[in-house]
Amino acid sequence: MADLQHNPPEGQAATPLVASDDELARRAAGDRAAFAELYQRYLPRVYRYALAQLGNEQQAQDVTSQTFLAALEAIGSFRGTGAFSAWLLSIARHKVTDVIRSRRAVAPLEEAAQVASREPPPEEVVAARLDLERVARGLQALAPERAEALALRIFGGLSSAEAAAVLGKSEAAVKMLVHRGVQDLRARLAFRIEAEP
Repeated sequence: MADLQHNPPEGQAATPLVASDDELARRAAGDRAAFAELYQRYLPRVYRYALAQLGNEQQAQDVTSQTFLAALEAIGSFRGTGAFSAWLLSIARHKVTDVIRSRRAVAPLEEAAQVASREPPPEEVVAARLDLERVARGLQALAPERAEALALRIFGGLSSAEAAAVLGKSEAAVKMLVHRGVQDLRARLAFRIEAEP
């Protein structure tokens, strides 16, 4: 994709201008290069959000692919009334929800026994490290609304206002969910650190 440039005063070099998300989204319906730029900008955020919600790299990769495919198919419906990032992450949110629903439908009884336990399995305690997967496991143990608000804000990179739009809540409610979620997550991660040998 060619960079947008403005004409500088004589004797100065041209400075590339970066197209806004809204501009790229408007052009993306007929310009694959514009959509490719949006893809490059948002791929890490969508993947981190999906991984934080699902705790499984393969499923997070699948959800990320499905999200961008759905976004490409629906890019003409983006009206620019909200932030593109919120629109895209609301698609990701729906894809994550689909995966979680399908997990529940086919989860073996042995998994249900592990979920009911408040103690993490010994192999998880031994293998736990301070990395994204560990935080994702901690998020999955939180109340769903708190975990989702945290995932949108931290891993999805949305502002409180954008996360509020995705969740259909007030900005103050999202801030409270994030605050309480952070407290819960700190407590869970502190328990895991103390439990490690």
